[in-house]
Amino acid sequence: MQPKALQISSLLEHAATHHPDVEIVSHLGAGRSQRTDWRTVAQRARRLASALGRLGMEPGARVATLAWNTHRHLELYFGVSGAGSILHTVNPRLFTEQIRYIVNHAADDYLFFDLGFAPLVAELAPSLPSVKAFVALCRREELPALSLAQPLLCYEDLVAGGDEHFDWPALPEDTASSLCYTSGTTGHPKGVLYSHRSTVLHCWTACAADGLGLRARDSVLLAVPMFHVNAWGIPYAAAMCGAKLVLPGPDVSGERLFALMKDEGCTFSLGVPTVWLGFFQYLESLPEAARHELRLERVVVGGSAAPRAIIEKFERLLGVYVIQAWGMTETSPLATIGNLLPRHEVLPLAERYGVQARQGRAIFGVEIAVFDAEGQRLPIGAPRAGELKVRGPWVVSAYYGNEPGSALDADGWFATGDVAMIDADGFVQITDRSKDVIKSGGEWISSIDLENAAVGHPLVKEAAVIGVRHDKWQERPLLIVVPKEGATVSGPEILDFMKDRVARWWLPDDVVFVDELPHTATGKLLKTRLREQFAAHRLPGDPPAG
Repeated sequence: MQPKALQISSLLEHAATHHPDVEIVSHLGAGRSQRTDWRTVAQRARRLASALGRLGMEPGARVATLAWNTHRHLELYFGVSGAGSILHTVNPRLFTEQIRYIVNHAADDYLFFDLGFAPLVAELAPSLPSVKAFVALCRREELPALSLAQPLLCYEDLVAGGDEHFDWPALPEDTASSLCYTSGTTGHPKGVLYSHRSTVLHCWTACAADGLGLRARDSVLLAVPMFHVNAWGIPYAAAMCGAKLVLPGPDVSGERLFALMKDEGCTFSLGVPTVWLGFFQYLESLPEAARHELRLERVVVGGSAAPRAIIEKFERLLGVYVIQAWGMTETSPLATIGNLLPRHEVLPLAERYGVQARQGRAIFGVEIAVFDAEGQRLPIGAPRAGELKVRGPWVVSAYYGNEPGSALDADGWFATGDVAMIDADGFVQITDRSKDVIKSGGEWISSIDLENAAVGHPLVKEAAVIGVRHDKWQERPLLIVVPKEGATVSGPEILDFMKDRVARWWLPDDVVFVDELPHTATGKLLKTRLREQFAAHRLPGDPPAG
């Protein structure tokens, strides 16, 4: 067999050759949009790669981005990695100090930014010694007036000055291609460095029928940010299969997502639960007839566990099938995908929703297993939870800058930090993060199951559950609720709704109401902040000792 290396540039050239006229629709904000296609993306990516070489960019250089989902960001995905450098997508929603740490830890050589981040760049620039130049993602007439010690370049000038006939270099497939940092809630973010090989292998999973089933006939609304684990690999996978991409820019409000789905005939979309909560808030304000204007068929929910209420609403209101997927920055991110087995197709809806609410089954390329407190591997179908571990060709071996293999145990497993069960059919049910599990009287209570049950209440917009100190039981669950706008609901009403959906002894001891919940930069509940906020909370029936 021919020893041809797997390279990201080959994905783009395939799309340009076999799907040249398939659209890439990019919304830039302020009512502006840009329509292009895979042929043009490839031409401009080659021009970009050529221009970066003329700037003196060396193989292996790190190129940071502070950018939304646009055609220019897509060109960077392929132009930077295809040239043999490393695309480093930085999450602009992080705190300024975290962004500074990440760029300096990666020692980024260049930083590309959308115009909306110009003030952030001006603030950061003096403390980013490794950055040789900043590049504004705009035309020359839009170049911001920034006073920087480093050169400020115009993206469109770079592209215009490049060679569209640039030849992609032949790279070993284990060449580093992109870099993402975790958005952990404690400690400094950690870098995960992906290779061309790991990225292309990951693409096949997204395009496989029992993966995400991405196809050339799909119009994909990419509601997950391109700075969040490489947009779950979809920009690369869309090139592999030649799918249409709809890039929403900075606006992922429910109204904007609905309009894009309708106008662009979207059949497939991906996003975190908080995005879909906003989507349904808008959808439910529309007349029922408006829902029938959508062609949406499938939606992927990831980033955190999908409440069952979201799964039910997609099916009931739109006839859309929800694929729940689980993974993390360290797994590229796809590790398990929630496609049904044949026998699940005929289940009553209520039972089928229960299967869909799990995190899915392992996909080829990723091994998963659950281990007990003594480190013993539990068999599939074991009726108890344990620590979830993974290994495979697109799973991290070591965090960026650390010794190879240092993130793994002696058998090559990566510990995810999740507590989970695997049922007899191989479906993973994540019951908690190991640091979030509530230990009450020596027994574990799943905060995720409680949150999903609470969000099922028709007047609840969002919910979080944390463990609060209890003199007798050590910890008991506290439910923190954001009601829907204009709704009036009481704690006892919510607990009464939940009592037949979870074990009675799991029911929270108290319910408090807040206007909003804190989230990480990737939309996950920030429970560390909630635990700080409610550290002194006393539960009913548990008066202060003494």
